[in-house]
Amino acid sequence: MLKQFFLLLIIIVPFKIMAQSSVSGTIYDYDNRTFPLQSVKVRNLSNSQVVLTKAAGQFTLPAKVGDLVEFSSVGYHTDTLFLINLEPKIIFLPGNSTTLREVEIVSAKVNSSILERDPLAKSPTRLATDGLRGKGNNDRAGGLLFNLGYGKYKRQQEKIRLLEERDRYQAEINSIFTEEYVSDLVKLKGDDLRNFMSLYRPPEELVKSERPFNYAYYTVKSYHAWLKLSPEERRISSMPKLKAN
Repeated sequence: MLKQFFLLLIIIVPFKIMAQSSVSGTIYDYDNRTFPLQSVKVRNLSNSQVVLTKAAGQFTLPAKVGDLVEFSSVGYHTDTLFLINLEPKIIFLPGNSTTLREVEIVSAKVNSSILERDPLAKSPTRLATDGLRGKGNNDRAGGLLFNLGYGKYKRQQEKIRLLEERDRYQAEINSIFTEEYVSDLVKLKGDDLRNFMSLYRPPEELVKSERPFNYAYYTVKSYHAWLKLSPEERRISSMPKLKAN
């Protein structure tokens, strides 16, 4: 009977060992070896089985001898392990050096030299004095600056501009609307020519509004209007003579 029991034990134990098909273990932080890592992804690259570590860093993963197991977590280097046996494992994952960790600044010292004036810098100058001649950049200007004469000055400048513009147009009319130019177009001579040019001298506003002004068209058109006038209307009345004192 005893001999049969040992024979049965010898047969069952190898099958039980062969039936073991998982590996377990605990994962800790490499720098703080007493700190277990939770939610680490443990993946068997040979059979694609995946589990996550529990709060105490423990895991149990289906595996067999010869499988390759991967350990990965955010902020840590990914590590792999080749299973030469299925005994419980203790894994230490090193932190990723590229991950920025929280830094508390207790105090800071500012270099006083950065607040000093640059010895090579030029002294500041006032670009526009606004009438404050003799005052420096740091002097107090004070009060309001009233330009009471600006409106009068502006009106004067506008009058000068209008006079200059009028002179330009009058000079243009005088240089083009001459006796030679008009006589060549309408064939008038003597007093008739002078009277016609006095009656139909091109108005400045008309020359200004129609640029470029067509002097030939205007002259011929005016001549047809002049032909409709009576002989009395064509004559320019002479200026009355002033009596001498």
